[in-house]
Amino acid sequence: MRKIFELAVLISAAACLGQNALPRPQVTGISHVAFYSTNLTGAKNFYGGLLGLWSDPANPNAYHVGAQMVELEPLPQGHGHDLIAHVAFATPDAEGMRKYLASHSVAVPDKVSKGGDTIWFALQDPEGNSIEFVQGRPELTGRPPESAISKVMIHAGFVVHDRAAEDKFYKDLLGFHVYWHGGMKDNETNWVDMQVPDGTQWLEYMLVPKGQELSPRTLGILNHIALGVPSVADAAQLLRSRGWKPSENEKEQIGRDGKWQLNLYDPDGTRVELMEFTPVQTPCCAPYTAPHPH
Repeated sequence: MRKIFELAVLISAAACLGQNALPRPQVTGISHVAFYSTNLTGAKNFYGGLLGLWSDPANPNAYHVGAQMVELEPLPQGHGHDLIAHVAFATPDAEGMRKYLASHSVAVPDKVSKGGDTIWFALQDPEGNSIEFVQGRPELTGRPPESAISKVMIHAGFVVHDRAAEDKFYKDLLGFHVYWHGGMKDNETNWVDMQVPDGTQWLEYMLVPKGQELSPRTLGILNHIALGVPSVADAAQLLRSRGWKPSENEKEQIGRDGKWQLNLYDPDGTRVELMEFTPVQTPCCAPYTAPHPH
């Protein structure tokens, strides 16, 4: 009888814990990505002129990509060569996400921040990358849609040294899942595309061994964003009409993932990848495991 009683207590306690567990709010995509810049005037010519992204005069260093943004911030003195400031993910419930992460012993602020119709909070992932969760979208009235090279940012990537540690956070805790992975060689994994749990956009782990020194140019290539376009060829033609003269590193090509892509570089060497939404050939290394962005 005592064993039966103890078992009943354990079952009851487990049920209480299950009832008290906080649900994970949705993560629907990328809200915005922020980079540091040493040349805001040159960046305006690149993001606003060449790419045709609209910026509000009240916030001239934030460039709209549909309902998302690329934000530029002045490079802090002594910051170093890593120019990605943070990646922000969209959620319909920022406060719920803050409480959810806190319940799993993740260091988060004591409260969310608010500004206009936007609610957000900032934190660091296990490798110290700065990320945010943002509820709300930027106001888009007045944006000239015909000028923008793209209407959606489909992924962002940053350097990752410890995939297992990052997976515990993004995969196990937040519900991200592998969309595709591959490398420069068929038997290597250099990139892991972690798709958000409630959408089709993704975070790309740019895997680099611990202790490996990276040049400023390499950091600019690895820490990047990708803008979705229906046709890379059409996008390239539009760029040429705006005076674009490609360098040897800027060319139309089919990537290892089987998609047409075109790499561009802003004045600080940060890579902006134009990428088609669907592959035109079978990818290397691994099949796709989830729907493509649109």
